[in-house]
Amino acid sequence: MTDTPYLLVDDAVLRRNVAALAERAAASGLQVRPHAKTHKCAQVAARQRDPGPGLDGAVGFTVATISEAEAFADAGFTDLFLAYPLWLTESKAARLRSLAQRAALRLAVDSAAGAQRMAELLGDAPVEVLVEVDSGMRRSGAAPDDAGAVAAAAVAAGLSVIGVFTFPGHGYGPGSARADAARQEAVALAAAADSLRRTGIEPTVISGGSTPTIAFADAGVLTEIRPGVYPFNDAQQLELGSCTWDDIALVAVATVIRASSSPGESPRLVLDAGSKTLGADRPAWASGFGRLLDHPDARIVALSEHHAVVEFPPAEFPTVEFPTGAKDVPALGDRVRVVPNHVCSAVNLADELLAETADGVEHWPIIARGANH
Repeated sequence: MTDTPYLLVDDAVLRRNVAALAERAAASGLQVRPHAKTHKCAQVAARQRDPGPGLDGAVGFTVATISEAEAFADAGFTDLFLAYPLWLTESKAARLRSLAQRAALRLAVDSAAGAQRMAELLGDAPVEVLVEVDSGMRRSGAAPDDAGAVAAAAVAAGLSVIGVFTFPGHGYGPGSARADAARQEAVALAAAADSLRRTGIEPTVISGGSTPTIAFADAGVLTEIRPGVYPFNDAQQLELGSCTWDDIALVAVATVIRASSSPGESPRLVLDAGSKTLGADRPAWASGFGRLLDHPDARIVALSEHHAVVEFPPAEFPTVEFPTGAKDVPALGDRVRVVPNHVCSAVNLADELLAETADGVEHWPIIARGANH
């Protein structure tokens, strides 16, 4: 038996999630270019590329760093979009030139200066470029109406501009945030595409999407979506309504190392999986630092590096009456399945995933572990 804590994947659920997204995209006429920064794993990417009979697989993959691109190209995934407006150095440019010789490579720009520097340092490397625009997250990205000027500067510098993209990350919020962000995404991308056309550049790729917003993606504007979390899902997606409990494909398996309760108080557990296993993300709207897959009313109420404190159920989130005798509370030494708040952070802390597959338990390496540059 594997010692805890470790990350465990239910391959049947993962495959079902991947197939469901492929079906949704096909019905909308959208291509799928998943963000591989979530899983950093060749086995998951292979399932996204081949989701099952009769289904169109991923047309390529999105990555966040050059190191991720190198890792996935080495693993045989050779259609890659680096969705980050790099400010190139000589060394980064050399790596990109090498990568472009063995993979179809798309890069991002969001300023004329960044585009000019990219063109100077990449020379005649065979890359394509998308202009990033801000659709409301207020991070990177040009204003939609300025996309044409950025694209024109890139073309004048010698780059091949094929379209525009955005990340509607502000869709990570309660209430109507998901739908609102998707509407803002469509408006921004439509304006950016028109801005390119006014400069004589026809955008063939109009790319957006995140896991929380894909249910609301406007197929009348977008040509492509880039969700990342959807193969696994996580506690954030649960609480946003982007998935159900049955859609959780990755958990952290942890052991109860302390169990205590007092009359009239909620039972409390301490687990051996802390922030160095689960990640420390907790947005303001989240109800805790994670959830327990088999105990929906429990919350992780405190997190340190190697401990997670669970209340079952916490008094501030009473959704059902607690059963008499606390029969459902795990005991000292029991193993529990923890749903991390943000699965991308949890995976980035692991060296491998254990996967329960039809052929037994497999060890899936995290091929882009720590690939942050």
